[in-house]
Amino acid sequence: MALERVARDGLVLLGCGKMGSALLAGWLKAGVKPDAVWVLEPNPTDWLIETGVHLNEGLPPAPAVALLAVKPQMMGKALPSLQALGNGTTLFVSIAAGTTIASFEAVLGDSTPIVRTMPNTPAMVGRGITALIGNRHATADDMALARALMAAVGQVVELEREDLIDAVTAVSGSGPAYVFHLIEAMAAAGEAEGLPSDVAMQLARATVCGAGELAYQSPESVAQLRINVTSPGGTTAAALAVLMDPETGFPALLRRAVKAAADRGRELGK
Repeated sequence: MALERVARDGLVLLGCGKMGSALLAGWLKAGVKPDAVWVLEPNPTDWLIETGVHLNEGLPPAPAVALLAVKPQMMGKALPSLQALGNGTTLFVSIAAGTTIASFEAVLGDSTPIVRTMPNTPAMVGRGITALIGNRHATADDMALARALMAAVGQVVELEREDLIDAVTAVSGSGPAYVFHLIEAMAAAGEAEGLPSDVAMQLARATVCGAGELAYQSPESVAQLRINVTSPGGTTAAALAVLMDPETGFPALLRRAVKAAADRGRELGK
């Protein structure tokens, strides 16, 4: 089992904010023992202190994995603290958006096994999805370990090329914000039709959450689920005629939005 490497050699978590905490909670729930985890975090929460992990106590000599969970703008300052582990057996896993594998190799050494990932914020409730890609030094065992670590907070997909991370960021990394804005917009539209604001928001939130769960659990395609709700000539059909307009509806709008996010990701990665 991939996580046996962690139990034997230990895991270092650099940064334990919201995403780092979600990952740590998932690992502990999956059976990783607190004494196998070393966390470097300058501003620990009460929850982190109470987990029983090694907190700001230095590093094990050759940990199985070092997971980099600091913000991209802090990476340059934080990463040198782990430089001594580079060019060895320690697998480095990054969840930092916009920071390329080549950037890590330049600091850690070009023989360092590195896996770059892009998770999303639903990981905080165990319903995330993470895409990952390894460098040429990441072995099959390394990739299995990275998948096991990220699977603790949701689904995992593996990419064939690193440049696809920008598209992943635009769809699933930034995607939760699109859904949250959909809820805002639905609630505002309900208010415009006369609903009290609190009722409109409750209806919008429950509808989006329920539809998402149905899409997650149903064996039917999302297209079929949409058809199931749509009676010919009915109210849903009237709304979808607007939303599915090829020029002004969701398809064109989301293509532009996702492209804008992907283009910005490419710019940040330069």
